[in-house]
Amino acid sequence: MRLIIAAAAIVALGGFAFAQHQHGGGAPYAGLHVRAIKALGEQQVSDLRAGRGMGFALAAELNGYPGPLHVIELADQLQLSAELQRRMHELSDAMKAEAVPAGETLIEREAALDRAFADRTISPETLAALTAEIGEAQGRLRAIHLKYHLITAALLTPDQRARYAVLRGYH
Repeated sequence: MRLIIAAAAIVALGGFAFAQHQHGGGAPYAGLHVRAIKALGEQQVSDLRAGRGMGFALAAELNGYPGPLHVIELADQLQLSAELQRRMHELSDAMKAEAVPAGETLIEREAALDRAFADRTISPETLAALTAEIGEAQGRLRAIHLKYHLITAALLTPDQRARYAVLRGYH
């Protein structure tokens, strides 16, 4: 009988521990309050400042429109000519030149929203304006990344695009 009670207690405690783990112990945002910009983690800020895609171009990437950086990484396997490799580097540099300032704008807009809440100066009007600016900045950044995927795909042959998809694990 004691064995059954002990087993039931272990199952009950195990279930409680699992539930606590699944829900973060009731504090899913614990520690995030110390971020400089509450809505952006350090890695996100770093990625935005470096012009990285952060998944903004997944609609293109996963539908057969490779980005220049990943094409450069796979240049040998895709049998890119020297001229096409040079062009991919130009596209990657141009994309970064556009994406970095757009990322900085997004960071600035998120910081402004964070400050408005922290300073208790937020109002419905300020909220509407700041979130619209954030949405516009995100849309601009996404359009930049998608544009370069579109350009890149147009420069590759159908065989190179198919090989790219296989190499990236999409087929």
